[in-house]
Amino acid sequence: MSRILYILVQCTWGFPQTLLGGIIFLLNRHSRPYLYHGAVVSHWRSHLSASIGPFVFISRQHVSSRRLLVHEYGHTLQSLLLGPLYLPLIGLPSMLWMLLPCFRKMRRKRHISYYSFYTESWANRWGEKICGEAAMGLAHID
Repeated sequence: MSRILYILVQCTWGFPQTLLGGIIFLLNRHSRPYLYHGAVVSHWRSHLSASIGPFVFISRQHVSSRRLLVHEYGHTLQSLLLGPLYLPLIGLPSMLWMLLPCFRKMRRKRHISYYSFYTESWANRWGEKICGEAAMGLAHID
């Protein structure tokens, strides 16, 4: 997919998350952004990494992780496919899976990888397919 088409689809079909990602990007504009397969990547002060529309936010402690970048790029591809359904079908479940203490405790207790959840494993597969690089592995528990 061409970068122009990628941006066009993100700004139309994926407008809700592109708007939200753009606002977050403007609020965190202290870092130098760069493009990765059409996505706008920046580093932010949060200890979490996230993708919102065509915007990828990588935590400072993971700045050199190509695997995480490939994974987060996979979420931008989910945004392309799902458009306005991305936030309720991917964004919200992913945030809950990551942040809710009950899920964190369950993952640790049962040795379940964060990346085994449908939103995360799907992002890994698509990121790897398009980027031709490995994404985050299932061995990572939390």
